[in-house]
Amino acid sequence: MGRFRYGAYLFLLALMLIITGCGNDSSDKTATAAGKKTTGLSADEISNEAFKDIFPLQYNSYKKNEKMEDTKYGGSVKRSKYDPDKEPLLPILFNGYGFATEYNEDRGHTYALEDIRNVKRITDKSVGSCYTCKSTAVPKMIEEMGDSYWGANFNKDIWPKGEAMGHSPIGCSDCHDPKTMDLRVTRPSLFKALKAKGVDVSNPTKNEMRSYVCGQCHDEYYFAANNSEVTYPWTKGFKPEEMYEYYNTIAKENGFEKDWVSNISGAPMLKAQHPEFETHLSGTHGKANVSCADCHMPYERVDGKRKITSHWWTSPLKTMQTSCGQCHGDRDLDKLKDRVYEIQDANVKGLHDAQDISTSAHYYVNRMITSGVSADKIKDAQEFVRRGQWFWDIIAAENSSGFHNPQGSMDSLRISIEQSNKAIRLATEELVKKGVNMEELDQEIEKAKKAVADEKVNEKKKDQAVNSYFPAQAPVVAAPPKK
Repeated sequence: MGRFRYGAYLFLLALMLIITGCGNDSSDKTATAAGKKTTGLSADEISNEAFKDIFPLQYNSYKKNEKMEDTKYGGSVKRSKYDPDKEPLLPILFNGYGFATEYNEDRGHTYALEDIRNVKRITDKSVGSCYTCKSTAVPKMIEEMGDSYWGANFNKDIWPKGEAMGHSPIGCSDCHDPKTMDLRVTRPSLFKALKAKGVDVSNPTKNEMRSYVCGQCHDEYYFAANNSEVTYPWTKGFKPEEMYEYYNTIAKENGFEKDWVSNISGAPMLKAQHPEFETHLSGTHGKANVSCADCHMPYERVDGKRKITSHWWTSPLKTMQTSCGQCHGDRDLDKLKDRVYEIQDANVKGLHDAQDISTSAHYYVNRMITSGVSADKIKDAQEFVRRGQWFWDIIAAENSSGFHNPQGSMDSLRISIEQSNKAIRLATEELVKKGVNMEELDQEIEKAKKAVADEKVNEKKKDQAVNSYFPAQAPVVAAPPKK
């Protein structure tokens, strides 16, 4: 009897091996090599189309990213952020920088190449770093070019090279090894920054990787002063105040002080990017070890029966049953959605309030300059302006309308308003001494805001932000310290 059972066991084991090795599942057409499944694709494959026939279900899910749909906050329609119902003051806040020329809402990842190629912020001075999170060609390009990639000319060198390599927009090979489909990080800046912060990335867990593959692009960053390398300001921490401290110390010591100088206030400014990774880590879900993919790539049923990981990177509010419902299944999902909107409504209101006060602060400092206030006082006010806009922008540039970290976002907006108000108070004290008509100043500020909002041509909005009362400004140099 024992021999029979043992023989039956061997037979079943052999049968299982045959089935495993010869399966013809259309969503997993892989070969077996060295004991591990492989796709048969080259390790250097960068075309999204190459994965289509091997993983048709996942590929079809990925193609949903082409769908454009506006939502209450955000969405995936190519709309200008300058629109009246969005953030019409941006051409003032970013005056003197490319974001005052064109700044659009994000679309799906499938439009990454199209959008970076056409946006008017790209000029003949743009560098390779601008291309880093847009194309599947980037990892191979960095491998071939080394550190010269970062500062190479975007139009002359990087874009033509990417086209010649047959690049695709953000896709399969950015997150998966083409041969094994293992999750991987292909942008070196992420692990470089995590290591500098003391995080062990030598053997990340699968759950960590489900956030790292998103975090390699969804971060706050700047271009290093020496070679334009994409660099993350994380050494002191992930919170807005910790990153700001990094910029005012470590970044400055390494030659980076600012992204641009405001035409309105003459202040050296920082432009926040899209810090979803940092904001999520500091929020409730991040602290509970919920990964980005848990919410934005939930399991979905296809063909009425197959279960796959969704590759439609969209708001969990569109997939609540399979995303939110996996953990909050005992709650009414409609009530949960209402709660999300309550959080976002409060944050967006705070965002608009902070934006308006920050805009006024720039104009107050402009008037300090034209009224002959001392350079030292102007520099103090400019620092308040810089801080105020940073703590607003780090939330404005983040793509969850405050939901990834509701309390942290509101705290940052509160700090923004405090700092901008400090600039206004300091300016008011000095301008009163100079005999400036403060009522007239406030009226001129509102007129400038309205002129920008009323301009129909987006590219010309920034031109309406300066006028004879508020002329464009160059940086103010403080007086040298007394000996």
